[in-house]
Amino acid sequence: MRTLTRSAASAGAPVLRVATYNIHKGVRGMGPAKRLEIHNLQMGVQALDADLVCLQEVRHFHHRDAAQFDHTWFGWPDQGQAEFLAPAGYEVAYRTNAVTKYGEHGNALLSRFPIGKVGHHDVSDHAFEQRGLLHVPVRWQGVDVHVVVAHLGLIHASRVRQVERLAGFVREHVPEGAPVLVAGDFNDWGERLDTPMRAHGLQRASAPHGASWGRLRAATFPSRLPVFTLDRVYTRGLHCAGVQVPRGPVWARMSDHLPLLVELTLA
Repeated sequence: MRTLTRSAASAGAPVLRVATYNIHKGVRGMGPAKRLEIHNLQMGVQALDADLVCLQEVRHFHHRDAAQFDHTWFGWPDQGQAEFLAPAGYEVAYRTNAVTKYGEHGNALLSRFPIGKVGHHDVSDHAFEQRGLLHVPVRWQGVDVHVVVAHLGLIHASRVRQVERLAGFVREHVPEGAPVLVAGDFNDWGERLDTPMRAHGLQRASAPHGASWGRLRAATFPSRLPVFTLDRVYTRGLHCAGVQVPRGPVWARMSDHLPLLVELTLA
């Protein structure tokens, strides 16, 4: 799998290359057709060549899947998925969002740069969906960029309330004026979250080519025929210099989402 090239923007001001990717717990399919994709995802993360990789639906352990895939050709990793996916030299932060019968899953950050104290904030809106925010300060270009990895709920009203809790979390835990990026799977099928996010000072990182073309270019779901921009990055104090979504059959098989790549500079 070829490494994705960096844009010409990196020849000017320092660029922070950020990926967000819902990895679907490292498996695809159901029943006898269920297959392990975590080893392919490891190569995919490497190919992204991102400074920060924000991951959702990451498993630390799952007893049933481990038993099923342990004796396959490559096998279930001995490490948690976040540690397994991290390229050499990257720092790893992981926190659990949801606990299930056989295991758990949550959000992770893989960082090329030094990270600070890892925080977690529960934003579950009802008993049927366990959701959380992973907060990690990352030291880059002499400043702390506050990274929040998010995976919002399936119901619009829940997502609106979760945006309010996100904004409250940023006000409480992030110094005023510090750069912020919020990356993840927003499950915003109807494109309705930009307005409340803007009201809290968070702008969507978009391709600098015009709204309609940029949105189509950034579609990440479903991976085989992407039409929805569920995966996003919102920022404060950062400027978007480029957007990229890798496509093709290799990327389509690894998860039901495609990764989103954005290149950011300090505003």
